[in-house]
Amino acid sequence: MDWGTELWDQYDILDKHTQSGLDLVDKYMKFVKERTDIEQNYAKQLRNLTKKYSPKRGSKEEQECRFSNHQAFLDILNEMNDYAGQRELIAENMMINICVELNKYLQELKQERKMHLSEAKKSQQSLEAMYKQLDNSKKRFEREWREAEKAAQYADKTDQDLNATKADVEKAKQQAHLRTHIAEDCKNDYAVQLQKYNKEQSQFYFTDMPQIFNKLQDMDERRIKKMAQGYILFAETERHVMPIIGKCLEGMTRAGTNVNARNDSMVLIEQHKSGFERPGDLDFEDYSQGINRASSDSSLGTPKGPLELLGKNKNKTFRLFNKKSKLPSSSLSPYSTPPIPSPANGPPSPKFGRDPLSYCLKEINKTVKPRISSFRTLKRTPVDTEGFTHLPPEQRRKRLQQKIDDMSKELQKEMDQSEALGKMKDVYEKNPQMGDPASLAPQIGQTAQNMDRLRGELNKYESWLAEAGGRGDSIRYSTHSINNNGAHNPNSNDGSCTLFSPGALSDETDPSQAIYTEFDDEFEEEELATPIGQCTALYNFPGSSEGTISMQEGEVLAVVEEDKGDGWTRVRRNNGDEGYIPTSYATITLNK
Repeated sequence: MDWGTELWDQYDILDKHTQSGLDLVDKYMKFVKERTDIEQNYAKQLRNLTKKYSPKRGSKEEQECRFSNHQAFLDILNEMNDYAGQRELIAENMMINICVELNKYLQELKQERKMHLSEAKKSQQSLEAMYKQLDNSKKRFEREWREAEKAAQYADKTDQDLNATKADVEKAKQQAHLRTHIAEDCKNDYAVQLQKYNKEQSQFYFTDMPQIFNKLQDMDERRIKKMAQGYILFAETERHVMPIIGKCLEGMTRAGTNVNARNDSMVLIEQHKSGFERPGDLDFEDYSQGINRASSDSSLGTPKGPLELLGKNKNKTFRLFNKKSKLPSSSLSPYSTPPIPSPANGPPSPKFGRDPLSYCLKEINKTVKPRISSFRTLKRTPVDTEGFTHLPPEQRRKRLQQKIDDMSKELQKEMDQSEALGKMKDVYEKNPQMGDPASLAPQIGQTAQNMDRLRGELNKYESWLAEAGGRGDSIRYSTHSINNNGAHNPNSNDGSCTLFSPGALSDETDPSQAIYTEFDDEFEEEELATPIGQCTALYNFPGSSEGTISMQEGEVLAVVEEDKGDGWTRVRRNNGDEGYIPTSYATITLNK
């Protein structure tokens, strides 16, 4: 069943139906367009939200990202930013795959529908013109036949009239014969026009219009199928990005599971531990018996007045409530380690001239105030930032160790570059056509200078570390091992821990003040450099020179260090073998 057979007389209905189909396409495009606007605005708001709560560079929040809970929140912000990118991708794909495609298809449908309707209108106008000719021919035949009948009646009347002459009778008969002949011609013409019109009408209703209606039906069915594809794309566009959105949500969940409260506490300790020893107990001063306590260099915040009197005037009587002088702010240096206090001299007296608790609090206040004031004066005095002497002992050791590690890496890089330049020079000497060895002399000299400068600075910082109580690279300050996911692993592989004390390297340190800190054995071993990409060998390379590695055509290797301009790239096999290969011998793909 088709439109041309079943709906041959419903031209107006088909006209309205096809137009409503095009209107539906246009309406659906507007719907998708508004959906893309919503997605874009949503993504924009999400990006603004993540930007609002992301820490600024150099801010306090960025420094706190070393804690797992702060880092987890930052990971959630990053995942949310990626999630916003997926919403933008949904909007972009909907706009391209649905709106743009349907708009192009809609214009084609409009042109096709206009062409079909134009053909139908032309056929209808032709049929109407044919019908007008038929009607004119019919009316002419009717008119001429009436005139012929009148002429025949007049001839008969004249023939029967006795008063009419013979000439009048002949004339009337000739006129009637002429009119009859004209009527016969009109009749024949009407018959011909009728035959032509019937043929044209049959062609119009049985051939032309059914074909046009069937073409409109085919066009409308193709439109419906295209709309169905657009409906499916509306859902599939979002379904395609759902795995990535799921990964973003999994990343948020993983960020929450990676939060480790114990590790954050240890990070705070390692970050702010000063290395000072805790103040010792104050000695009891028995004023009731007039006996001064012995002077001790190890006591913390010892009042000067009574002790000086004891040292200078041993034979004089010591007054009980003699006014004591305060410690100067410089008497307690924040960098020196407080010595171990000495025990009290003499047994405590049961008789106090004042409240014992208030007396002890006042004595503590007198001792602590100079210490606090000495710390405040640190901000006003110039500091030596190069040797980090302005930092507490523990923090100074960490900063020096970090500086030594950074300089060691830089020195290793210069040594690698020097080795590469040496290999390149050897290649140029063996194959002069590849380059001039003398052209590498400035680079080799500059590299040697950089190495000498770094070695000198490295020795200087190592000496400072030794003064600060460190032991160079043998001291490790990392507290806990961290797995690849950022989760805290309190137990190392062998469960071993290292005894560490702020004064462990000093001979005067009390072993009872030692602090136990865990270390991971994997820090004791040299860590392999993380691959920065991979490469595929284009040719065979024997790797006979020192420092190079052999490879076979098609072999895939991990890139450890990219070409520094000398034509060599450092790679690694799965078994751990490393070496240099010519850069031009492989196709290199670096990670983004």
